[in-house]
Amino acid sequence: MGVFRRLERGLEGLVTGTFARVFRSAVQPVEIASALQRELDNSAQVLSRDASLVPNDFTVELSSTDYDRLAPYAHTLTRELVDVVNRHASAQRYTFTGPVTVAFERREDLTTGRFRIRSSAVASIVPSRRPSPPPPEPSPRYGAGHYGHAPGYASVPPPAPGPRPVPRTRPDLHRPMPPYLEVNGQRHPLEPPGVILGRGTDADLRITDPGVSRRHAEIRVSLDGPQYTVTIHDLGSTNGIVVDGRRVEYAALHDGSQILLGNTLLVLRRPGGEH
Repeated sequence: MGVFRRLERGLEGLVTGTFARVFRSAVQPVEIASALQRELDNSAQVLSRDASLVPNDFTVELSSTDYDRLAPYAHTLTRELVDVVNRHASAQRYTFTGPVTVAFERREDLTTGRFRIRSSAVASIVPSRRPSPPPPEPSPRYGAGHYGHAPGYASVPPPAPGPRPVPRTRPDLHRPMPPYLEVNGQRHPLEPPGVILGRGTDADLRITDPGVSRRHAEIRVSLDGPQYTVTIHDLGSTNGIVVDGRRVEYAALHDGSQILLGNTLLVLRRPGGEH
């Protein structure tokens, strides 16, 4: 109860003593904090003897009246609730897939004093920032930057300037738009030859999900004529891959294919709905 009392005292100080009057018949922040802790305990998935995976993204659904009353204190209340969740997870040795977030949502089907908690485990996807290879060194030659005498050679005048060559362009009007992975509302383009998915630093797309192996899967992309071919291959991961509800080691992917790696859902999208 120490954390809850601290939460109430902080809010009482913020609203200069009006906390009790404002929230007497409405949802209490302490009730929300307690419900978030129960949500962690009820949703915990055992990963090992010393670690359990829990949600990190929470939405508190409130009635219109409660939502309007809490709105002026939403920033401070959110910060306090995130702190409550983190403290409880640390005490219970819970593991998150990413940073904890708490948001509030107005729901017309709830009456004053009633609320619901909606939660999910949301992993962050980090594209690899691999350094570009350095440009090739210029070939050594005598008189670099100017023309002059080289040992054993006669002086050579610079060549007369000729017409500038016109770059040859190849029309690419019929090339399709590349596919992309949609993860937690973000798009990650896929270009040939493809990407490595995993939790390790050498993966092209790093997934901060403890259920994902360091090198979990490979998505291979090739342009075959007028369309892209996209396949996924298991790289010997611990938990395997699930595509459209089936555990597979290899699968061809089409528009809308759902890929589950650990607890992270990835959806393949093809612009134009190509199959």
